[in-house]
Amino acid sequence: MRFRHFDDLLNPKENAVELLLFNSHDRSTAFSISAGIYRFVCSNGLVIAESVFESYKIKHIGDRFNDVQNAINNITAFKPQLEQKINNFESIQLSQAEKESFARLSIPLRFEEHLQVDVKDLLIPHRDEDMKDDLYTTINVIQENLLRGNISGVNNTTGRRFTSREITSISKDVDVNQGIWDIAERIASIKQPEMALAA
Repeated sequence: MRFRHFDDLLNPKENAVELLLFNSHDRSTAFSISAGIYRFVCSNGLVIAESVFESYKIKHIGDRFNDVQNAINNITAFKPQLEQKINNFESIQLSQAEKESFARLSIPLRFEEHLQVDVKDLLIPHRDEDMKDDLYTTINVIQENLLRGNISGVNNTTGRRFTSREITSISKDVDVNQGIWDIAERIASIKQPEMALAA
């Protein structure tokens, strides 16, 4: 489930910080609350890496209301920092080689080692608004291509060609999202070292 701040509903911007609730249907594990970003231009939802904002694990027993309220308060307090981080990512321009390095590092998040894909396929934008070279746009383009599938490649074990399918597993979706964000953080720390020091 996704929740947005009331201000963002009244005055929508290009990106909205979200509170993401992931639940266990059989109550076998705790549900968790994470910070996310919703990008309206492509209906993409990013999940922030644990290295940036640690998710809250909440048990199905005990004082859940206060646990949830604390998580909401902390994500709300973190909202200005996350919005500034988006601005920083948008200010970082990547060369084609840097974008390909980003895509190459993202491949293992989605594909096993024996599955070979072309990194350039992960950088194909699907709308005019994504034909830019900044870090934030690149995050979204790679994320969309990894999650929504339709990436062709070769199985090096069998020699057969394949086309990836859309990821429907919530846990895999979160893993890919957080992995992409982690890579972006590393790129930002190289391109703008002062950003890493200020974090």
